[in-house]
Amino acid sequence: MGDAKPRALEPATPVKAPRPSQAAIARDAAPGGTIWLHGLHAVAAALANPRRRPRRLLLTVEAEAALADTLPKPWRITAERVEKNRFQTFLPEDSVHQGAALLTEPLPPLPLEDCITTRPGPVLVLDQVTDPRNVGAILRSAAAFGAACVVMQDRHAPPETGALARAASGALELVPIAREVNLSRAIVALQKAGFWVLGLAGEGKRTLAEGVARDRRMVLVLGAEDAGLRRLQRETCDELVRLPMAPGVESLNVAAAAAVALYEIARGAPEPAAAVVEGGPSDAGDKEESEE
Repeated sequence: MGDAKPRALEPATPVKAPRPSQAAIARDAAPGGTIWLHGLHAVAAALANPRRRPRRLLLTVEAEAALADTLPKPWRITAERVEKNRFQTFLPEDSVHQGAALLTEPLPPLPLEDCITTRPGPVLVLDQVTDPRNVGAILRSAAAFGAACVVMQDRHAPPETGALARAASGALELVPIAREVNLSRAIVALQKAGFWVLGLAGEGKRTLAEGVARDRRMVLVLGAEDAGLRRLQRETCDELVRLPMAPGVESLNVAAAAAVALYEIARGAPEPAAAVVEGGPSDAGDKEESEE
């Protein structure tokens, strides 16, 4: 009788995590006026931000250890230790949560005048940039290059969400967002405060490097990738400038363009200590721009 050939082992069938119950989903749903932030960087930065009002902190054993390395205990809130499948009850399936989530209230808005009088650096104005991942990446670059704030409309701009905070990788807690009803009126207020306003547009006659004013604080206005800057914003800018690019390349992703532009502005530009907005950036009765 010959030797029997060893039988090949069949691959183990992966065990699917049980679907969360309706009771579990209801228990972990974000109450009105709150959001779930997720990811170690976003959660650590939010816990370190005194302006945050945390409600619940959910961590796996591994995430708790990693978070403690980044942000030593004691924390402002006691963590609930959970298994990974718990995050299925309140986060989208594709969320990269790293075993960490924080239920919190959105950050209170800051007036534009407060942003520019208490913080140095350039101001970024986003004209209908709606992708939260792009806005998060722009916030990250704004933090890296010392921007004073990011200005967006009340509408046609993403709200504060876990996806935006994760893309910002902690920068949401570092760079304030000012939300304005009327962007063109806010730009005019910044001009009156002494800022030089450049709009990024492919048809700009000069490059960004040529248009940067080294003796004044700067405002950089960026539009959505598909539509670019709207007419009112184009007409309000002091100058439209472009980023020089190799032949055959029409444009950059708005987040990449913001990073390149902020680096150029940050190169050796002196910054005045403060600025004053005359009359405030916008009044409660201002009408939102209808120009598309």
